[in-house]
Amino acid sequence: MKTFMAKKEEVKREWLIVDGANIPLGRLASQVASLLRGKKKPIFTPHIDTGDFVIVINAGKIKLTGRKAGKKVYYRHSGYPGGLKTTTYSELLEKKPELVVREAVRRMLPKNRLGRKILKKLKVYRDAFHPHQSQKPKLLKIVG
Repeated sequence: MKTFMAKKEEVKREWLIVDGANIPLGRLASQVASLLRGKKKPIFTPHIDTGDFVIVINAGKIKLTGRKAGKKVYYRHSGYPGGLKTTTYSELLEKKPELVVREAVRRMLPKNRLGRKILKKLKVYRDAFHPHQSQKPKLLKIVG
């Protein structure tokens, strides 16, 4: 028997909607990363992008368990000496809830060219409205 290797021309992509309301951030991010990567498909090939497009709605209503909402900190650096900037989860959720979800998913994807290409298929929106009705996305239920 020979191992099946998918070609990028053979991949059929779907559009999926995931509602993030009242789902823990880590659980949502791991499920979305798996869908983006295509790991649940029988044609999964590690070096080919076999995943689907994923739309995450209600990113502003995502929750964290325990006391992490006040303690979780996001770091970024300007590149200059002393240029470390910090933002707490609660501040970032108020200003840019899309960034919270995108960062969680990005950190679960491969850290290479393929991971950057896969991340472009993720669409995150603060509330329930999105401009992708014409793609006829299917609603996917994630158990929280």
